[in-house]
Amino acid sequence: MKSEIKTIRAELEKLTAPERVKWALETFVIKDIVIASSLGLEDQALTHMALAVSKDARIVTLDTGRNFQSVYDLMQETMERYGFCYEVYFPDYREVEEMVRARGPNLFYESVENRKLCCRIRKIEPLKRALSTARAWICGLRRDQSITRSGAEPVEFDETFGIVKFNPLYDWTAEQVREYISENNIPYNRQHDAGYESIGCEPCTRPVRGGEDIRSGRWWWETPEKRECGLHLKPAGRNDGQN
Repeated sequence: MKSEIKTIRAELEKLTAPERVKWALETFVIKDIVIASSLGLEDQALTHMALAVSKDARIVTLDTGRNFQSVYDLMQETMERYGFCYEVYFPDYREVEEMVRARGPNLFYESVENRKLCCRIRKIEPLKRALSTARAWICGLRRDQSITRSGAEPVEFDETFGIVKFNPLYDWTAEQVREYISENNIPYNRQHDAGYESIGCEPCTRPVRGGEDIRSGRWWWETPEKRECGLHLKPAGRNDGQN
């Protein structure tokens, strides 16, 4: 599959986002591909698309231990609406305990190094466990989300996790996502209506201010090129998803 990325990319570019999701789910055995959801607008749209293809679609989410209550409420509402259960992954409590004891509960404000450590323990390592059972994953990256995501493609080989990654919404705008949510009456986090464009852990998320990009409410004390948790970083010098 890795050697076929460019050919697949050309094919997916011709399809709509729902068709891209359908193609991915039907190309892989359903148990071998997962949709990674943080329950943001994009992920709610992908959940709707995926479950329309198969009620057995695997949808995983991470409970970092620092989520907003609104995220848990939306999890419950979404499961009841579509009749499925999320695969929930938690960080290793021993690593969390060691980190907080050594660096404090708000370590992420003190340095980029500390913030990346917290993201690694609470997000990257749990996602590694989730993806260890898969050959591909689907996520909600879009090109206009931030400078760090401007090179997103419909499909790429994820060097970090060693599997194929699909970005069905890569060419969608924020307006298109909201329109799709509204047209299909998809449950969503009402904090989005209060200026929270991207919702992560509670202490690391604030509303977006006028004129800011939609990812500026995440780790707002850092410079834009640093604002990634590590789930979607490419190897240095690479921006095309290829070797």
